[in-house]
Amino acid sequence: QVQLVESGGGSVQAGGSLRLACVASRITSCMGWFRQAPGKERERVAAIYAGGARTVYTDSVKGRFTISRDNAKNTLYLQMNSLKPEDTAVYYCAADGTGGYTWCPFGYWGQGTQVTVSS
Repeated sequence: QVQLVESGGGSVQAGGSLRLACVASRITSCMGWFRQAPGKERERVAAIYAGGARTVYTDSVKGRFTISRDNAKNTLYLQMNSLKPEDTAVYYCAADGTGGYTWCPFGYWGQGTQVTVSS
């Protein structure tokens, strides 16, 4: 079992920045950030696989968001810069103890944190 607790959401104006954090109750193989906007399907924003060997981003956030993890603190971060109104969503942290270089079951989820970007 893995417990995940997110923090760092909030409201900012377009062009601003936020940093999300997700503390895991134990070390995990893979971790990621997902988001879901009203009326839209949940999408993977960024993820780290194989203990940090590989990172992936959805195209819409490349160059603006950076995912990182601090293994000593079992914490995952998402630095979000140049935020746009279309980034508004509930952001979820997900993780799993299994997974490989290209896949992760993401069997554990946090409660979500709201990010609102105004124009």
